[in-house]
Amino acid sequence: MTRLHDARLRWQENVLRRAEAKVPPRQAGFTTSSDIPLDAVYTPDDAPNADSYAEKLGFPGEYPFTRGIQPAMYRSRFWTMRQYAGYASAEESNARYRYLLDQGQSGLSVAFDLPTQIGYDADDPMALGEVGKVGVSISSIRDMERLFEGIPLDKVSTSMTINAPAAVLLAMYIVVGRRQGVDEAALRGTVQNDILKEYIARGTYIFPPRPSMRLITDIFAYCQTSVPHWNTISISGYHIREAGSTAAQEVAFTLANGIAYVQAAVDAGLSVDEFAPQLSFFFNAHNEFLEEVAKFRAARRLWATIMRERFGAQKPESWKLRFHTQTGGSTLTAQQPTNNVVRVALQAMAAVLGGTQSLHTNSMDEALALPTEQAVQVALRTQQIIAYETGVVDTVDPLAGSYAIEYLTDEIHRRAGEQISLIDSMGGALAAIEAGYVQGEIQQAAYEYQRAIESGDRVIVGMNKFVVDEPQMTGLLRVNPAIETAQRERLAGVRAARDNERVSALRTRLEAAARGADNLMPVLIECVDNEVTLGEICNTLRAVFGEYRPSVTI
Repeated sequence: MTRLHDARLRWQENVLRRAEAKVPPRQAGFTTSSDIPLDAVYTPDDAPNADSYAEKLGFPGEYPFTRGIQPAMYRSRFWTMRQYAGYASAEESNARYRYLLDQGQSGLSVAFDLPTQIGYDADDPMALGEVGKVGVSISSIRDMERLFEGIPLDKVSTSMTINAPAAVLLAMYIVVGRRQGVDEAALRGTVQNDILKEYIARGTYIFPPRPSMRLITDIFAYCQTSVPHWNTISISGYHIREAGSTAAQEVAFTLANGIAYVQAAVDAGLSVDEFAPQLSFFFNAHNEFLEEVAKFRAARRLWATIMRERFGAQKPESWKLRFHTQTGGSTLTAQQPTNNVVRVALQAMAAVLGGTQSLHTNSMDEALALPTEQAVQVALRTQQIIAYETGVVDTVDPLAGSYAIEYLTDEIHRRAGEQISLIDSMGGALAAIEAGYVQGEIQQAAYEYQRAIESGDRVIVGMNKFVVDEPQMTGLLRVNPAIETAQRERLAGVRAARDNERVSALRTRLEAAARGADNLMPVLIECVDNEVTLGEICNTLRAVFGEYRPSVTI
């Protein structure tokens, strides 16, 4: 190694510098999005040696899982191919799901509209103008039944991107399964259920943090015994990255939130080895290819260490970081939108080479509108081409041993670990969020990124370089405004036909349960089964828990 180090210095002095004297580097220094400096070349000096190999890398399916959580990874089974979808009414979204399943999608991923995400019914004044716009409108169990009509819930895995009212939507899904004759123990899927990142980066919160954490741990406890194949949370770095964080910050803040959830569950009396295998994560796949691959590997290694050493988890299943990936929505451009096909393909490849368990590929037109069927098909075909045509899936962790990859993996691990230690010193993720620290760090990173784009230091092809005059894209998907009227009328029909005395009694029971300490999932399931609406449930809980008002601007 000493000889190699000396040889590297000789090469830098006598070969590289002479070459750069003739043709200077494009810029003064090269760094990643996380401000990690990049050398011109890497050698075995930058990779784990024989003594640290087992500690840092090991083998796939074994601690510390840097190389993947399954021994054979995609040699045995591809990742779950999902396309995040949902718009307008339950019927229109159902038709899109059926189309995607016919095209070879292997899992559903449900997008809800904004009123649903923040716990308002379609006929609430707060929902005016937003019903069905950015996702499907779900107010009652009848909407949920229409959403999954003809889709057997014991045959598909469903991911639901819902947070503040996650317990209510999960209760609806369980009831739909029962009405299909599917035992809840057979249901498979994920509910995002990650409220901390809403306070940090996204804003679709309802209740203050502490009652929100109670709802989350109630889901953990209920699913542990009743819905054992359900992922009870998808701890999300995706939205943290979309808000402007770096790759290293994405790992740090996401895992810090994960620590807070695990600690809350332990404090609620749950056994870590009982609920930890049902935890999952959700990451962004951004543009810097090598850094993204390294990010996923570093996150796995860091989480395995946290679970084994900090929380004393004994089961290897508790140490595994299982994650879904979505390509970077914020990287898509309205200018030259077909360029987005290339961006998405590279981001998807990074996710696959990084070992994702599930993947959504964005559609080329999403910077302009909800995606059309044609754009969605291209996005799904991107995953299928990677799976069936590239060969990168035929060996596990194919970039392991790349000196640059191992260097970046170590650096992201180190930087994220230091950030987590700093958050620990503040009292943990919840305290750091309440103090505005995490939000401030993301905002600063976003500012620096945007400034680099505006100065031209960071090139976005088609937007600040290689710009062309182009006609406006046509054929975009638009949601019919009549959807809102139809949803309101349907909801009025539900309220008129149901047993309203029963509804009133159940809301009283729910309020009493919320003031107490019992698990809320059983009463929520009974409420939705008796057609208490999403908004009525959330308003009942608002009366008990209050509403969150941020002290800092997101």
